[in-house]
Amino acid sequence: MEPTGKIVVVVGATGLQGRAVTRHLLSDGWQVRALTRDPDGTPAKDLVSAGAQIVRAQMEDVASLIAAADGAYGMFSVQPTVGCPGTAPDFSADDEVRWGINVAEAARAADIEHFVFTSVAGADRHGSERLPRNLVSKWRIEQHIAALGLPATILRPVSFMENFTDAYALQDRALATALAPEVPQQIMAVDDVGFVAALAFSRPEDWIGREVALAGDELAPVQIAAAIENALGRPLPYVRIPIAAIRALREDFAFANEWLNEHGYRADITATRRIHPGAMDFLTWLERTGAAQIAAFLATQPTTGRHA
Repeated sequence: MEPTGKIVVVVGATGLQGRAVTRHLLSDGWQVRALTRDPDGTPAKDLVSAGAQIVRAQMEDVASLIAAADGAYGMFSVQPTVGCPGTAPDFSADDEVRWGINVAEAARAADIEHFVFTSVAGADRHGSERLPRNLVSKWRIEQHIAALGLPATILRPVSFMENFTDAYALQDRALATALAPEVPQQIMAVDDVGFVAALAFSRPEDWIGREVALAGDELAPVQIAAAIENALGRPLPYVRIPIAAIRALREDFAFANEWLNEHGYRADITATRRIHPGAMDFLTWLERTGAAQIAAFLATQPTTGRHA
């Protein structure tokens, strides 16, 4: 499809995925209407500098979403999950679902011709096994999109490589998670999700009605730590946080880690590379952007001499 003059609305544009999708859409020649609750913030201003139009809208306000989508060709939708940076302390799984449903309803009201929703790998296994709460939430949104009959594409990426760039996994100068050290985990660079989303918009005849799991690499946590250590040229041990310690704080997060250890996402990496031959493996991501992000974060952390 020739994108000249066509507008894609990006919901959650100042978030990690939204920024990646916006970059790729702008690079491909689309006009981007980037939605945010804070048009005056630095992330929004960065998007303006890149060429996006910033529009104030909130996912809890359907009317604002409908107004923002007026006259647009496509819409990209992603919602935060419980515990994501920037969400309110009382943000719940039901809030996530409600926001996702609101965006889908706005797309229908605005007669959007192509709706791209980012879910998560494994969400389609709902009903065949017990799933973590974040997968159930995404599945509920997927089901609503289907019920509305939207001309939609569902992308289901695995965990992001960017999770290893901040306090989510870097604690006291160690890589620390509740994942089993030797169990391979599937990971994906956020930029590659942006690439695939833009590709989907450019080829609606191939992508509308399609559901695709996406993964760029599969490594055990100890391998991830070793790769980071090698890229930075400094020690970075892997420390496993006991599941019991996680469970004492949040049962749902403890179960999510157990599910990753025992079941995992099971995305097809080869199939992802058929779609996007340039999808980054972890070493490539480290070389391009990851190592610099990790080093910048670690430089802000005090040296304590402990690893847990």
